[in-house]
Amino acid sequence: MLSPPSQGINVALVGVGNCASSLVQGIAHYRGGANDTTGLMHRSLGGYEPGDIRVVAAWDIDRRKVGRDVAEAIFAPPNCTTRFCEAVENTGAMVQMGRKLDGIAAHMADYPEERTFLPSTASEPDRNAVVATLRDTGADVLMNYLPVGSQKASEFYAECALEAGVAFVNNIPVFIASDPAWAERFRTAGVPIIGDDIKAQLGATIVHRVLTDLFAKRGVELKRTYQLNTGGNTDFLNMLERKRLASKKISKTEAVQSVAATRLVDENIHVGPSDYVAWQNDNKICFLRMEGEMFGGVPMNLELRLSVEDSPNSAGVAIDMIRCAKLAVDRGLAGPIHPAAAYFCKHPPEQMTDDEAFAALEDFIAGA
Repeated sequence: MLSPPSQGINVALVGVGNCASSLVQGIAHYRGGANDTTGLMHRSLGGYEPGDIRVVAAWDIDRRKVGRDVAEAIFAPPNCTTRFCEAVENTGAMVQMGRKLDGIAAHMADYPEERTFLPSTASEPDRNAVVATLRDTGADVLMNYLPVGSQKASEFYAECALEAGVAFVNNIPVFIASDPAWAERFRTAGVPIIGDDIKAQLGATIVHRVLTDLFAKRGVELKRTYQLNTGGNTDFLNMLERKRLASKKISKTEAVQSVAATRLVDENIHVGPSDYVAWQNDNKICFLRMEGEMFGGVPMNLELRLSVEDSPNSAGVAIDMIRCAKLAVDRGLAGPIHPAAAYFCKHPPEQMTDDEAFAALEDFIAGA
């Protein structure tokens, strides 16, 4: 018999950018049943409502955010996502100075202030300071929202989560949950982890996966495909430094390859970020092309253009990942939480089809 959920979920944020902004706005938007359930995959998840989530700590490196309440910091530049909730009350959690490490690409300094980071000169915390904050605030879940390519910085906060005994949700494409060594460390420490690389609610990757799976199920041989993406937020600006994209490209490509009937050779598949278009702000545009052969070897092709607000698209999944992580804590689970990772992430430790992952997730939520 499942025990009832404990009171609330205390969340700490690493990075107070556009994705964190949409998440915090969403918590306020759905709190107390004041709004309908449009946009939620689960109104109640394991007994937890969106409004049960509280932000209790946060770290960032931008001087326009450090020292401000999270509720104010989420609207500070260079954040540019849609402001869909005006009723975001102060959280009582002040944004603290974080560790820079490899969290900032060098070229970011070449862009206008309103578009890029303005690093604070405040002293950076050591691991003991971060761990102390996680413990003192009673954090249940630590959300990693660092920029793509932040391998060392992500590992720093993963170490903090391990030491503090706080569940870790890795939203970015650096491989921690899907790295066997890291996975074993979380398992041994008795700490749950969900990752890697959040899969948006209805974004380029999930659409590409569903169509790839459709080709396979309908007997159409996929011969070649590409997915090109443009956007104007700091995520896309950061990714102009191509060497930061190695794990991102692997993550997005494997998400598609894993559901293909036959694995495509590298030259016939291209999946990844393509360019930064400043005036798009947080709007992401995906151009998708798939070429195949139907009955009798007759060729066909499909082209799709998808336009979404990138960060709310992410938050629609993050709000469920947080609740799944807390369920894992409540149940004493440790290491990678495979059903949640397979359904919510591009590069989970174990890939499943989306149908399989959905069924496994619902069984996990139900406690089966």
